[in-house]
Amino acid sequence: MNSYNILVVEDEVDIAKAIEAYLLNQGYNVFLGNNGIDGLEILEKENIHLAIVDIMMPKMDGITFTMKVRLDYDFPIIMLSAKSEEIDKITGLNIGADDYVSKPFKPLELLARVNSQLRRYKKFLDMKENNIINRNLYTVGGLELDSSTKDVTIDGKIIKTTPIEFKILELMIKNPGIVFSAEDIYEKVWKERAVNTDTIMVHIRNIREKIEINPKNPKYLKVVWGVGYKIEKQ
Repeated sequence: MNSYNILVVEDEVDIAKAIEAYLLNQGYNVFLGNNGIDGLEILEKENIHLAIVDIMMPKMDGITFTMKVRLDYDFPIIMLSAKSEEIDKITGLNIGADDYVSKPFKPLELLARVNSQLRRYKKFLDMKENNIINRNLYTVGGLELDSSTKDVTIDGKIIKTTPIEFKILELMIKNPGIVFSAEDIYEKVWKERAVNTDTIMVHIRNIREKIEINPKNPKYLKVVWGVGYKIEKQ
């Protein structure tokens, strides 16, 4: 995959054009949408590998757009948010976004996030394509994770996860009973030094909502207060 297609959904024309210029300079193909409805129409026509999505937009906002995208697609989504939209940012991560960048942002920071997400997504796709050769199944009670097919099931029912959620769950299910701090998870999944681990808590909460019958009284994904998280041995 030599050339990636990136969807930018942003209603502020100046910001959208600036992001487009940065991405084109890096050799990416860029598709622009003014709102979520535009973004969905582009998805029907183009093979998108990553989306950069503003939270506050007319007609269809970034939260609604992300929810609709996650019904059918697993490519990375980076959300753009103003500092006043902290709650919306957490909501975005909860419903399937992979990362966020706060406005105003530095171009190099955004490009670094894009490059990092695309590297992980390529590995995710490569492993998915080679599932017959690389099949590895991990089971804890009724929770099963297949590292090759990228399938997660709970009591036989397939659970849809984002690439980041899958990697976090994979890390812990391969090491049942081992406690991982937020920093440990960030560095092992993102493959870079942990600077801000706020997103880990949100991803953990999102995983729990998907795999636990009662997320407030989890059977599998436990918190060790003041230390970190673990998959409980069954």
